[in-house]
Amino acid sequence: MKFLAPTLFAVLALALTACGDEADKPKPAAQKLTGEHIGYYCNMVVVEHRGPKGQIHLEGQEAAIWFSSARDTIAFTMLPEEPKNIAAIYVNDMTGGNWDSVEPGNWIDAHSAFYVLGSDKAGGMGAPEAIPFSREDAAARFAEKHGGHVATFDAIPEDYILGGVDTPEGHARQTMSGMDEAAAHVHEADLGRDSGHGHEAGHGE
Repeated sequence: MKFLAPTLFAVLALALTACGDEADKPKPAAQKLTGEHIGYYCNMVVVEHRGPKGQIHLEGQEAAIWFSSARDTIAFTMLPEEPKNIAAIYVNDMTGGNWDSVEPGNWIDAHSAFYVLGSDKAGGMGAPEAIPFSREDAAARFAEKHGGHVATFDAIPEDYILGGVDTPEGHARQTMSGMDEAAAHVHEADLGRDSGHGHEAGHGE
């Protein structure tokens, strides 16, 4: 027992030191969003979307994972099939932000943000958004103007984030729907041009 006590103490000391080192380990800093970054779920250029965006950093991975909306960012943390070794999550602070062109450097920790849910503002993929603010009073003012209510990160309901079109499968459905709609408009335009040409040809005769 006299020999075991010092050994046990040394093992415990090493374990506590390791835990302390892990807790003191700095989290990755937010990366700069550029026109080359593609949304994880939508597979589209992130900067081309309106509203708040997000980035997630995984442990041991240098490049961030990018999202075209704050809601997609949160969805990543809720879906069971996604990695759980998350080192940091950042979203755009919409306090005083321009909805059509969010400043690229105004990243805040997603866990400390206040979110407006259920407002009249649609997110990057046209779906209801979880709009992040660094200050609760700014979030409350936004909700008064645009509707919805304020929630912290841990209080955001899963059904609000994962319901509807914002799961990966839903994004696929929405993207295909948008492509089909765009194709229909092109087809209608082509029919209109064809009809117009025929009408002009008739007058020409």
